[in-house]
Amino acid sequence: MKDNNEFEIIDTAGFDAIAKRFKKLYPKVEELHFHAMVSSRLGGDDPLDGISIFRGDGYYHFVTFGFSELYEKESDDMEYSGYGFELTFKLKMNSEQLKRRKKDLDIKDKELKNICSILQELAKYVFESGEIFQPDEYIWTGQKEGIDVSKRSKITGFITTLDQAKEIDTPNGKVQFVELVGATDRELKLIDSGKMKVTELLKKLKTDVTDFSRDSIV
Repeated sequence: MKDNNEFEIIDTAGFDAIAKRFKKLYPKVEELHFHAMVSSRLGGDDPLDGISIFRGDGYYHFVTFGFSELYEKESDDMEYSGYGFELTFKLKMNSEQLKRRKKDLDIKDKELKNICSILQELAKYVFESGEIFQPDEYIWTGQKEGIDVSKRSKITGFITTLDQAKEIDTPNGKVQFVELVGATDRELKLIDSGKMKVTELLKKLKTDVTDFSRDSIV
């Protein structure tokens, strides 16, 4: 608040542009939004300001807020907003999640919170290294345990593709939505060795929705 008792107006044009794009995709769906307790721009540990989750047809659709410039324009690059992208992820619902009512999202769901934590960790990597994520790439650390909350899944990393939200123009520049798709250790090894391309694996999967219960398809 200012000294003259007037509230400071914060420009949320970048944030609003992302929210509007996903509201268009899910017009009748109530989303769950995880706010960072204190975002890194305010001195906190979480790089992302927040993550929204929308309930699709048998899956949850996550979208990040924070790789791009959500508020005032700060960078000199007028073509792109911030890093020029936001991450998304579609997670297939398990039996318990499917039992919930259509608009019911549980803020205490450990799997949803787990995905949010993973997205925050990826954001830390980007913010520290300056590297960006683009479609048709792979993210593999060589870990053997699953990335699900129980660490039992065979999904250990990701490949990337262009999300159905594609790309938008915001007052702060362009933002591309890069979707993460879960991949197994065996699949990622083949991609890393050059024996298979990311686009080939996507065709074999026949879906961009990640299923933590699936086996490797190669």
